[in-house]
Amino acid sequence: MKALLALENGFTLEGRSFTGEFETGGEVIFNTGMTGYQEVLTDPSYCGQLVCLTYPLIGNYGINDEDMESTGIHMRALLVKECCKEPSNWRATKSLPQYMMEQGVPGMEGLDTRALTIQLRNGGSMRCMISTKDLNPESLVAKARALPTMEGQNLVPNVAPKSPYVWYKGAPKPVTAQSDGRLPFIGDKSIRLLVYDFGIKWNIIRELIASGFSPVMVPPDFTAEQARKSGAQAVFLSNGPGDPATLTDVIENIRELMKTFPITGICLGHQLLGLALGAHTTKMKFGHHGANHPVKDLATGHIEIASHNHGFCVVLDGCPHVEASHVNLNDGTLSGLYCPSKHVMSVQYHPEAASGPHDSHYLFSRFHDMIEKALQA
Repeated sequence: MKALLALENGFTLEGRSFTGEFETGGEVIFNTGMTGYQEVLTDPSYCGQLVCLTYPLIGNYGINDEDMESTGIHMRALLVKECCKEPSNWRATKSLPQYMMEQGVPGMEGLDTRALTIQLRNGGSMRCMISTKDLNPESLVAKARALPTMEGQNLVPNVAPKSPYVWYKGAPKPVTAQSDGRLPFIGDKSIRLLVYDFGIKWNIIRELIASGFSPVMVPPDFTAEQARKSGAQAVFLSNGPGDPATLTDVIENIRELMKTFPITGICLGHQLLGLALGAHTTKMKFGHHGANHPVKDLATGHIEIASHNHGFCVVLDGCPHVEASHVNLNDGTLSGLYCPSKHVMSVQYHPEAASGPHDSHYLFSRFHDMIEKALQA
């Protein structure tokens, strides 16, 4: 089925659908990972976006139940050069087109993904429309220009939970607080960790448990007062979608949490911590989306190859009490921060992402050590 893609700058590409009829739009970005399309599909941080994968053949190892990062697909559409309809992998339970059709998410193939990536690299992330119904370039470009930009969008409510839950037997299990407000943290010897879920990837939860934490996940509107009553010893802020500056109530709540708890964060959690500490965030030209970004740990001088997925970054101007802990070597943007006076640290990238390199796994131990020292102080 013929399909058309249109960018807000007037650029168009023809392709075809591998999921049936569709018409949808949003911000389009490119991801340079050679593998991990299932993790990309189910990462809630892609909510509101169309994702172009630069690797030319996608879908060859199918879809399996074990590698999900959430309950389903959150992106608006997947854009690829060629989609494999018949996967070859003993772990696969279904094909990529089958899974996307079950989820009702459009897939478009036959695209010149190199040409699209060059457009985004040169012009920045743009608003985009794809359609099998409207194949008129001028009409589809006009629809793309009418879409809202990513700046100013609060997308967290679309992916965040409504109530607390724990990780039980490989899946989320709802829990309720006791009459005194205490939450059921599992594990007597683990650090009781309150995890603010803005659209968390499930492997973050798994890694936190493996690193000696007992997490209970809570929604973004869980107040600092509720946190103090919960029995938690520390706080973790998860990844998530959208513009971090729109989450003003959350940022103010984090300022209150910092008065009581040591705090760590990843991705959106890092951005929210930066804002709560007095820094500001800015929209990047085309963001960092892929599994091969070089990051320097300023404490050790070591270089790690890390997985990234973000379109905003933290700028520390005017925050003399906050230290840069990591920097992205491609463009010099901040990849981590540390505020020893408040027992706060965070990273912009994803140490939990099993993208091939395991260079960043040490961060979970570093989180744990910082929290332990804070609790002993």
